Amino acid sequence: MHERDHAREFGAVRSGLGATALLCVVELVGGYLTNSLALISDAAHMFTDMAALGLTLFAIWICSRPASETKTFGYYRAEILAALVNGVVLWLIVVFIALAGLAVNAAVALRLRTHRGRSLNLRGAYLHVLSDLLGSFGAAAAGLVIVLTGWNAADALASGLIAALILFGSWALVREAVDVLMEAVPAHIDVEALRRSLERVPGTDEVHDLHVWSLTTGRYALSAHAVVAVDHDADDAILAAMAAICAREFHIEHVTIQIEHESRRAAEPAH
Repeated sequence: MHERDHAREFGAVRSGLGATALLCVVELVGGYLTNSLALISDAAHMFTDMAALGLTLFAIWICSRPASETKTFGYYRAEILAALVNGVVLWLIVVFIALAGLAVNAAVALRLRTHRGRSLNLRGAYLHVLSDLLGSFGAAAAGLVIVLTGWNAADALASGLIAALILFGSWALVREAVDVLMEAVPAHIDVEALRRSLERVPGTDEVHDLHVWSLTTGRYALSAHAVVAVDHDADDAILAAMAAICAREFHIEHVTIQIEHESRRAAEPAH
């Protein structure tokens, strides 16, 4: 077993403390000048490193003092005390970060929850925050189980369950996003029921080449060809009636309908 060289240990920790302090000051000044929250946050993290190194340095110094009449064993235990303090402080930091993360994610999730049905974008953000929240809960629960029982598999089990929940929750989001990109018929619209409703407008003989798709969440569009009687004066009234049906019964606000006075279905490309 090698004899300890307190002078070299002291020098190593002192140089580390100096380098860390210099970097902390540079990041703090840089963050202030550039208005960078990331640099300021990392400077705060570096400050906690400085505190730990400073405590270590103090412990090395004090434990090298000679024994006295009241401290017959000297001050060797100062290092153990410093290590204990550093460990407890790290625990407190971890707990604080975990609790702060839980609180922030829970607050953001509750805030987004009421808006998640109005937009795929907001739903995606909500699911992302919810996954972070579940991850924090899962990590805390797994850590508690490991500490109390020593069952290390709890961490892998919690990770697997969280991953499965996230995949299950995001499936509908991905599917709906793909449907919008593929211009699929919105889930709440029955195309045949819509066609029948339009064909019941007086003066309408037939509705064909009917397309309905989503522009974005909650905003829908329609295009169609309508064969009507040869009374040109009634065209505007028929268009207005059809647009009203689309808006009132099917929540479609963007309506484009081409009026035909004789069916051109045979001349149009098949869909």
